[in-house]
Amino acid sequence: MSVQINYKSNNSKKVSSNLVLFVDEKFNINGLKKYVSNSEFLYISDLLKTSDLKKNLLFFEINSKKTIFLVSIKSDMKVSDVEGLGAKFYGYIDYKKKSDYFVNSDTANNKIKNFVGHFLHGLKLKSYEFNIYKSKKDKKLVSINVIGNKNKISLNDQLRFKALEEGTFFARDLVSEPGNILHPDEYAKRINSLKKFGLKINVYDEKKLKKLGMNALLGVGQGSVRGSYLVTMEWNGAKNNSKSLAFVGKGVCFDTGGISLKPAKFMEDMTYDMAGSATVVGLMKNLALRKAKINAVGVVGLVENMPGGNAQRPGDIVKSYSGKTIEILNTDAEGRLVLADALTFTEKKFKPKFMVDLATLTGAIIVSLGSEYAGLFSNDDKLSKQLLEAGDKVDEKLWRMPLHKNFDKLIDSKNADMQNINYVGGAGSTTAAQFLQRFVLNKTPWAHLDIAGMAFSKYGGALNSGGATGYGVRLLNKLIEDNYE
Repeated sequence: MSVQINYKSNNSKKVSSNLVLFVDEKFNINGLKKYVSNSEFLYISDLLKTSDLKKNLLFFEINSKKTIFLVSIKSDMKVSDVEGLGAKFYGYIDYKKKSDYFVNSDTANNKIKNFVGHFLHGLKLKSYEFNIYKSKKDKKLVSINVIGNKNKISLNDQLRFKALEEGTFFARDLVSEPGNILHPDEYAKRINSLKKFGLKINVYDEKKLKKLGMNALLGVGQGSVRGSYLVTMEWNGAKNNSKSLAFVGKGVCFDTGGISLKPAKFMEDMTYDMAGSATVVGLMKNLALRKAKINAVGVVGLVENMPGGNAQRPGDIVKSYSGKTIEILNTDAEGRLVLADALTFTEKKFKPKFMVDLATLTGAIIVSLGSEYAGLFSNDDKLSKQLLEAGDKVDEKLWRMPLHKNFDKLIDSKNADMQNINYVGGAGSTTAAQFLQRFVLNKTPWAHLDIAGMAFSKYGGALNSGGATGYGVRLLNKLIEDNYE
């Protein structure tokens, strides 16, 4: 079921189709008389006497063609609550009866800017489905029509919501694709197609990467018949030559673990091991679509981690782009190798204001935080505070985890500058972040988001229906909106 939102109508008079009206937390409907007929008003008034007013959404079937929805607006609502309400409303849509719904913006009396826009944004995010490989597709279209003369959503704000939805959906699409379709070769092509939105794209193939000395990244992909790539996406939306904001993503399109093979159970989920890169790509598409007034760069490392005759072995030593050497003790700790080269390259080439990397990096972060928070590791308190606040606003939560020099001894190697895992045990997420920090060479403000527990949901969440979540696109967009635009 797809949802189309129309903002064209300004008529707030009585409608004969499904109608959404906003009320206060006590479900006071006296102000709604001009939007419904007398009989409808009396009917709803009578039913409200026996309704559970603790709920935030009630509906009343007037006839076979019309249902009136009352959405309760609490005085202490946050933006994320409003979007959650929109997502909840999506679950009440019965497209089998009638597929036109009218949302009356005149009744949305709240101090939150773009209240109705956020309500519809939540609805739209919840409506996402990935069904391109189903032979029988549900082609039903639900039309949501915004009516009313008050609380209008400007064309610019409509564009911002739509751009954010498209960026999030693009990220979800990428994560949802199976590994035989979205391998690194295909992924690089899809990113290259974003040129049409005004992004400057550079694709570094294996030949270029070898010349640059990105042996940590290349080592991960050498067991696959597919290529390995580093792709950069630049958006120059600022009028001045201000430093770029840099976002770096892990793009392991399928992760078998390599020679350190994963167990067979749930290995099919390893298509989402490129979710960090998908967030970066979705964010960059969003920034381009809404013509963001900032300079930004997205950098993703795309590989496939496969066992094979040419695969990297446990015990191998590689020289990274930074010049530092790494002993590979476990080929399933591969994401940090991809990010190591990508981080150093990003810092050296673009000299950004800050760097934020995202990766489904460790199972240990799921042990720590489950699927409620992503882990935040950072060398900068200001950037950390901005990220935490942005996450709270869009309900993509972060929890700051420790970095400390005492953890370094756990990844020091006898045979190279460092080893890629901590064999002593414990602090798996922190030692992975500590490893990455060694490749931030010039003290650039940096944050690492371990999103292993957030990128994919088997059961669905507030704003997604299950599967790929697109986690991070809205979080990073809010970081930019609130602090850098």
